[in-house]
Amino acid sequence: MQRTAIAVICLAATLSCPHRVRAAADPGIDLDAFDRGMHEALLPDGIKLAYADLGPRDGKPVVLIHGYTNDARNWAPLIPRLEAGLRLILVDMRGHGRSSKPDCCYSTVDMAYDIVLLLDRLGIKSADVVGHSLGSLVAQALAEHWPDRVGRVVLISSSGGIRPGCAAAGPAAPPLPWLRARLVALHDPIDPNSRFITDWYGTPPPDSELLRRQKRDAAAIPVKIWLALLDQAVTGIDLQSTLMWLRAPTLLIWGAKDALIDEPLRCALREGLPGAQVKVFPDYGHNPFWEDPAAVAAVINPFLSGN
Repeated sequence: MQRTAIAVICLAATLSCPHRVRAAADPGIDLDAFDRGMHEALLPDGIKLAYADLGPRDGKPVVLIHGYTNDARNWAPLIPRLEAGLRLILVDMRGHGRSSKPDCCYSTVDMAYDIVLLLDRLGIKSADVVGHSLGSLVAQALAEHWPDRVGRVVLISSSGGIRPGCAAAGPAAPPLPWLRARLVALHDPIDPNSRFITDWYGTPPPDSELLRRQKRDAAAIPVKIWLALLDQAVTGIDLQSTLMWLRAPTLLIWGAKDALIDEPLRCALREGLPGAQVKVFPDYGHNPFWEDPAAVAAVINPFLSGN
């Protein structure tokens, strides 16, 4: 049970799609083309941020922020089903993928600031933001601290932390010490075929080559960075203290069977953002946009259009 709960914090449909098509079936994803199409930006804070820039340059910009130890490929199941006129900016957050992996610093505000600087670099004044899991916490920080840079916000499998009136958090607490204990026993380089990485990915994605690349990328993250992200961005964060600053129109998406983000954590976010739209998929878990990308896109598209 702990292994399942731990896996879902990282696991997130990691298909890639450089050419966006509207198709209910597999859109014919070219992983090599996606990897070749990644860009790198050296930001004023010294971070090299890797990103993909898809869609028309004059389209409405939308930034997509992945989860813990994932990267830009995280979003590929959803990308072909989003409105074709959007300009999608998919980032590898610092510490992940091809981006810099400095010893410091990994708070959600640090990672949100990287995105602000990337938007500056791209000449984008304001963008909608979609975040998943850890990426949703970064999206929250971005909308809270730089409200003029954010239009609409979509938070998938997100948390509001602890809030009076919502029951104490349940299954989210035990797995984190388990994860930390496993990490401190590891040594670099992590074997992408190790039991740890296999456990981390839990239920694998349907594409075996995709799984191989994602295991490789996650294993390439130094152990100290796994720990820094866990300690600085995942645990011990007072999400409620700044949630009142999030004024942007917000859509909350969860899977009711999410083993990591339970109902008390969802309650804390709903209560903290009483004006937010809410969609709960009863049959899905931590990665609903991977389990049913068409259904999730059918919720996100009208929201980003202002409907």
